[in-house]
Amino acid sequence: MSQLTHLDEEGHARMVDTSEKPITARRAVASAHVSMSAETVAAIRNHGTPKGDPLETARLAGIVAAKRTAELIPLCHPLPLTHVEVRAELLDSGVHLEAEVATRAQTGVEMEALTAVSVAALTVYDMCKALDKAITITDIRLESKTGGKSGDYQREANP
Repeated sequence: MSQLTHLDEEGHARMVDTSEKPITARRAVASAHVSMSAETVAAIRNHGTPKGDPLETARLAGIVAAKRTAELIPLCHPLPLTHVEVRAELLDSGVHLEAEVATRAQTGVEMEALTAVSVAALTVYDMCKALDKAITITDIRLESKTGGKSGDYQREANP
């Protein structure tokens, strides 16, 4: 494994200098799962929650979060995002979230995709907490990324 890029020679945190890197097309997909009771899933299916539709609200929150990642993660570069899509699917076990983010820039959009699904998951929790305090957010992870010096990445499917 190579050295951590956000540390200088003395071990201090630093923002990576991307000024010499070429601008390339970059895309990342991240996912998360929000586990909840069958009763909460049924309530969402039937009429939403006391606060409204958690899936649509989570989608919008994730899009906003992707655009604000550099304000939340101290060493992230602000990026001109060209595409953000957040998908929310209601399953019997809860909500599966996926965010896809793209840019043409000197650094990747993995953090934007991960931030989008994280905030979308927190939004689902907020929208449903009146019905279910035991909701659990799990499996926030990068699924794939393309572009950049380190090349492409695709998470292997679970066996």
